[in-house]
Amino acid sequence: MYDYHHLGHVKEQTASKRTLWIALWLTLFFTLVEIVGGLASNSLALLSDSAHMISDVIALGLSMTAIYLASREPDARFTFGYLRFEIIASFLNGLTLAVIATGIFIEGVRRFVNPEPVNFQLMLIISSIGLAVNIVLTVVLSRSMKEEKNLNIQSALWHFIGDLISSIGVIVSALLIFLTGWPAFDPLVSLIIGGIIFTGGAKIIRQSYLILMESVPEKFDLDAIRADLLALEGVEDVHEMHLWAVSTDHYSLTAHVFVNENIQPYCVILAIDETLRNKYNIKHSTIQTEHAVIHPHGEYGRQFLKEKELHG
Repeated sequence: MYDYHHLGHVKEQTASKRTLWIALWLTLFFTLVEIVGGLASNSLALLSDSAHMISDVIALGLSMTAIYLASREPDARFTFGYLRFEIIASFLNGLTLAVIATGIFIEGVRRFVNPEPVNFQLMLIISSIGLAVNIVLTVVLSRSMKEEKNLNIQSALWHFIGDLISSIGVIVSALLIFLTGWPAFDPLVSLIIGGIIFTGGAKIIRQSYLILMESVPEKFDLDAIRADLLALEGVEDVHEMHLWAVSTDHYSLTAHVFVNENIQPYCVILAIDETLRNKYNIKHSTIQTEHAVIHPHGEYGRQFLKEKELHG
C-alpha cells in the first residue's frame, strides 16, 4: 500500500452532512410551493425568490457531492484527495447566484417600466411561509458553521440569508401594494433582492477563486512566516516558498532552505515543521534543504553567497 500523504487529505463532516440533508429537503419542498404561488399570483418578487430557491437546491446538491467526495481517500491519480471539489462547488454556487441575480435585474427593470397586476394576498401567504422556512434553515446552517468550518456550508448559508431577506422583501412588497395600490413595488423589491443575491454570490466567487488560484490565504503573512523560519538555528535563507489552501482550513507549504553545513539538516526540518504546526497550524509542509554552493539557484544563489561573505 502506497502512502500518498502522512496526513490524511480527507474530511469526515458528519454535522455538515446532516445539516445539508435537512436543508435540501426543506428547500426542495418550498421551492415547489413558491413556483406554484408565483405563477398563480403573477408576482415577480415571488418568482425571483423561487428562482433563487432553485439555485439553492442545485447549490445544496453540489455541496452534498463535495462533502461525500471529501471523505474519499487519495489515490494514485488524485494524490491530494478530493477536497478541492468543495471549492469548485462553491465557485459554481457563487456563479449561479450571480447569474440568477442578473436575470432578476433584467426582468425587474422590464416590469418596473411596465407594471403588471399581482395577487398580493397570495404573495403575503406564501412569503410568510417562506420566511418561517428560511429562518429555520438559516439557524440550522449557522449552527453547523460553528461546528465545522466549510466554504460549502458558508455558500449555502449565503443562499439562505438571501432567501430570508427575499421573504421579508416580498412581505413588505405585498403590504405596500395593498396600502398604495401601486404594483411597481413588486419589481422594485425584486431588484433589491437581486442586489443582495449578487453581493453574496460575488463574495463566494472571490473566496473560491482565490483558493483555486492557490493564492496565499488571507489569514497568513508570508513575510512573517519567512522571518520566523530564518530565526531558527541553522537556517540561512528561505526561498521558493509557496503557501496555499487545498480546501477550507487545509493548508500546504513548500520551501527551499539554505542550511548551515555545521547543522544536521534533519534537525532543521524538524524545527521548521514544529514552528509551522504550533504557531500557524500548518500541518502539511515540504521542506527542501540545500547548500548555497551545491544548489546556487543561478544569480540568486551567487548573490546570497556574496552577501554572506560581506557580512561574514
